[in-house]
Amino acid sequence: MKKRFLKWLGRKVVESSLVISLAHSLIRGYLSLVRLEVIGEERMLSHLRGGGKAIAALWHQRVLGVVGYASRFREFKPSAIVSASRDGDLIVRIVERLNFRPVRGSSTRGGREALSAMVEDLQEHPFAVHASDGPTGPRGVIKAGLIRMSQLSGAPVVPVYISFSRAWSLGSWDRMLIPKPFSRIIVRWGEPMYVPKNLDGPGFEGLRQNMERSIREEQDRDDRRWGWKNLLLEGH
Repeated sequence: MKKRFLKWLGRKVVESSLVISLAHSLIRGYLSLVRLEVIGEERMLSHLRGGGKAIAALWHQRVLGVVGYASRFREFKPSAIVSASRDGDLIVRIVERLNFRPVRGSSTRGGREALSAMVEDLQEHPFAVHASDGPTGPRGVIKAGLIRMSQLSGAPVVPVYISFSRAWSLGSWDRMLIPKPFSRIIVRWGEPMYVPKNLDGPGFEGLRQNMERSIREEQDRDDRRWGWKNLLLEGH
């Protein structure tokens, strides 16, 4: 009974607005020690401000590196899929602090509903952010849901390549990267990738594989400039 109460109390503390606010401030403060360089942002902002739509696609492994940078796009109030699990309740609070609009669901639970909600959202709003290989991997594998979201909404997939000069790699499924103090991060916006409306079957899978190969190669090219070798798939 005591253990159950302590577990409940611990969850309530973690989920409290004060703790979430403090954690968010600490992360942003820590990331202020990292030098950030952005390439291609003006082209993306111009596209969105001109009435265009887009789905920003990034690897789950690199999410932490752009927590502070995400605020640059808050004027568009981008949507993002958040797990329908209980743990997702906490993530929703964090996502909302970034002025993102969470859409509940994932590829493993409530996936179809979340996809439909994201497509519907893109009819009313211009911008969505999506972890290409989330929420549970496999690491470096682009999920079909991203392609389908683009196809049904008409919004192109725009890869976001995030590279670190120095970082720690966690033991999680995605080998989450934490930039080291006083390191550098380069955020590079790629070219938009469009998905034809009538694509299906083998053609759909072929496009998914080609997109995955292209984005992997571009990410690997950026990583190698810092001396990393196959950082996305091997985590070191």
